[in-house]
Amino acid sequence: MGGVDKSALLVAGRTLLDHALDAVRGAARVVVVGPPRQAAGVTWAREDPPGGGPVAGLAAGLAHVAEDFVAVLAVDQPGVTESTVDRLRAAAGGGGAVLVDATGREQWLAGVWRTEALRAALPADPRGAAMRSVLGPLAPALVPALPGEARDVDTPEDLDEHAR
Repeated sequence: MGGVDKSALLVAGRTLLDHALDAVRGAARVVVVGPPRQAAGVTWAREDPPGGGPVAGLAAGLAHVAEDFVAVLAVDQPGVTESTVDRLRAAAGGGGAVLVDATGREQWLAGVWRTEALRAALPADPRGAAMRSVLGPLAPALVPALPGEARDVDTPEDLDEHAR
């Protein structure tokens, strides 16, 4: 989307960040990886180096997590709700659970994981690592997405679809 700050995009009159925060409303601690914004009750973290990729972001966020389970969510999936996270948590076993779209593709940035399993899976240098290569070996439970849950916002057209 050409360098646009996705977290600030509006869907249904609310930012994508607000949608993501609502999905983890019941969490003991909320950690967001990205530039700090105004959001009550959020711990902010930055990947090192900035722009180091999603696994580097995961490593940065995990440094602030003490709970047994952690929800890992992308900001650009406004269809992921608190109910989605509850279903993922209920399905999480030894490694975790991940949302699967209608085509059977794992949504690696929509999951609930055992924190220690994630920490153990992280490579020594997370920069540029693929989420699939890090999380796939954890053999997560696969949770089928309900309609709209796995749709992300990658293009202006995607944003328009969410507005409908």
